[in-house]
Parts: sequence; C-alpha cells; structure tokens
Amino acid sequence: MAEKKPHMNLVFVGHVDHGKSTTVGRLLYDSKNIDEQTMRKLKEKAKELGKAGFEFAFIMDNLKEERERGVTIDLAHKKFETDKYYFTIIDAPGHKDFIKNMITGASQADAGVLVVAANDGVMAQTKEHIFLSKTLGVNQLIIAINKMDMVKYDEKRFNEVKADVEKLLKSVGYDSSKILFVPVASLVGDNIVEKSSNMDWYKGETLLKTMDTLSIPEKPVDLPLRLPIQDVYNITGIGVVPVGRVETGIMKVGDKIIVVPGREGKGVPGEVKSMEMHHEQMQQAEPGDNIGFNVRGIGKKDIARGDVLGHADNVPTIASEFTAQMVVLNHPSVITVGYTPVFHIHTAQVACQVVAIEKKLNPATGETLQENPDFIKNGDAAIVKVKPMQPLVIEKQKDIPQMSRFAIRDSGATVAAGMCIDLVKKS
Repeated sequence: MAEKKPHMNLVFVGHVDHGKSTTVGRLLYDSKNIDEQTMRKLKEKAKELGKAGFEFAFIMDNLKEERERGVTIDLAHKKFETDKYYFTIIDAPGHKDFIKNMITGASQADAGVLVVAANDGVMAQTKEHIFLSKTLGVNQLIIAINKMDMVKYDEKRFNEVKADVEKLLKSVGYDSSKILFVPVASLVGDNIVEKSSNMDWYKGETLLKTMDTLSIPEKPVDLPLRLPIQDVYNITGIGVVPVGRVETGIMKVGDKIIVVPGREGKGVPGEVKSMEMHHEQMQQAEPGDNIGFNVRGIGKKDIARGDVLGHADNVPTIASEFTAQMVVLNHPSVITVGYTPVFHIHTAQVACQVVAIEKKLNPATGETLQENPDFIKNGDAAIVKVKPMQPLVIEKQKDIPQMSRFAIRDSGATVAAGMCIDLVKKS
C-alpha cells in the first residue's frame, strides 16, 4: 500500500528546454509507474502532432489536461513510488507554472530536482530557479545534468557544468557538499532508472536511487493549523467542497474552524464534516496532505481561493501591513516606494504597495549596505514595508515559515521573491 511509505513532494525545475518533462516521463515509464498502453497512446499522439520523441514529455502534459478537466482532487497519476518513498511529482513544464506551483503553496516542495542540459550548461532560468528554490524553502536538491548523449558522455563536460552549478548553489546559500549530481540522458534513458554503460566514469547511483537518499523533512504538526484554499467546488450530493493542502498543523473531522478573510472580510466559521484524499475518506489530515473536505456552515460564495483555514481558537493572521525581506530578480527598471505589483502568497494573489524601502542588503550575507535607499534593482536584497490593497493572510517567518513566503509578479514575470519577517495585525 503506497500510503504506508513516507510521502514527499518533489518539484522538477530547470531551464525551459533542458528536458524536465522528458526526465519525469522517463522516470515514470522506466520504473513501471505508467503502463505500456498509456505509453503507446502517447507515442501515437506525439507522432500525430509531429512531435515524435516527445512522448515522455507528453506524459506530464497530458496529465495536466486531465487535471484541469477533473473536478475531484486526485493526484494519483502523479504519485510515484520508489523502494523507500512515495512521491507526488510537481511538474514544472513552463517557467510560469513552476513559479505558480512553487509559490501558491499548492506544493511547497520538500525537495527538488534541477535539470541542467550538459550542452547548454547554466542558463538565466537555471540561476533563477536555484535562487527561488532557496528563497521558497526547498532545502534539498538533486542536480540532474541531462543530455549527456549530446556531449558524447564526456566526463570533462559534466565536471565543468557541475562546477558552474556549484558556484551558483553556494552563492544563494546552499551547502553544495550535500547536493548530489547525476549525469543522465533522459531521452535514451541513461542513469534514470537503469545504470548507463556509457558513463563508466560515474560511480554514483541512478536518478531513481538518488531520490531515495533524500530525507523526509519533519512535518510541522505542532504549528497552528493553516490550510490555504486552492479551489471551491460544488459537488452534487455532497455540497460545497473546498480543496487545499494542509501547510501546518492537523485538521480532524469534527474540528471547529474558521476561514479568513472570507467574503465579508470577517472570517467564516464552520465545522469539518468529512474529508478525503485520493478518493479515500480520512479522519485527520497532516501537513503535505492535499485534501477535499466538506464544512457545515460554509456556502459556495462564502470563501474563495486565497482564503486560509485555521482552527477557531487560532485564527490565521490578516495583516494590514507587513515587513518583508526580499530579493529583486528580474525587474525591467527599478523598484521605488509606491510600486504596487501582485504578490503571490500561498494560494492568494493580492496587489500590495511598497510603502517604504528600509534597507538594502548584501544578498549573499544579509548585512546592511544602505539605510532607506531611494530604489532597489535587479540583484538587490532589501527589507521593505508593504501594504496589501485588500485583506491578506500572511504569517511571520519565525512563527509559521510555511505561510510567510511570497513572490512578486508583474506583467508575466517573477520580479522578486521573499518572506514576511514582521507584520501589523488588522484590527
């Protein structure tokens, strides 16, 4: 029974054409987590669309459509078992999806696999993904150096790319001695599930076996319950079914809960009647569980994506303003006081205004470089004061780190990422 193995959320990231989807597809297929028949269909579909050889990538993309069509919460087809764990794979086919998935808390990943193509090496997005992974609390990474077949399985090239990636990892604060590098060729299946005879110089494990060396993070069960709402469905015969992932704490059937801010901004109280995961009824849910649940006293119009559920005796915090530590990644000019972009925090998307830039920091060490600078630009880290334009649930990094992280997006790009270090509670 899969449920008995410890569960991990694993995100696959990397530059756009470096082979993430192919790697994931190959992993699922070679490890028999996806059957011949499904594979055959995908092959035919790939041919039909003039994309022969893309069938592995299609595994993830097709599932994406299925996910969008299906109403009940079902991550079964992204479940993936190894000898030791059962993983939910968070695929990040596009850069935007990665950002959205990582940030909206639909999937605070426990670990990540960064795919870097051996022929291209480190690209702009590679840097951004490493930085974001760190800022968003993905503390364990495996680096798959892919497309080794395109560099004739050359050990020297592998080591060059590895050295470049290590430099980046160190610059954002990863301990590179704890990070494993695996040379792979996903399209042909080298070192994904089967050990490759083309790289005798590599003494480590396959990607599959390397995934089993990851360690399960402690579940934040002792923190207060926080469950950001992802969607709210109306299901015939059951009623209103909110769906979301427990970030912290434990939720039990019968619990008295409150969802805030809710439609009126005052919070919507209720009692948990039932909950399910992967179509199975459950009595309690823990951090990491993606659940659908039914609450007595909550109507379809009362709550929406971005609201957060907590216990009635420990209400999630609505901030009237907050102080953030953030890094500017990719802004076309400069950020000044008055800038009002969209903040993505857990599942919420809320316009927030920068009301003060308090300090400019050294992004590598965190020390103060300048007090009250006029502006900040790409590469700068800073402490800023922020005012949400509508009610927003966020928590301090030191209280509930899982609910403190955010990204800032503007005209389709991720401009900055950071975390809340202090806040003023809305009265």
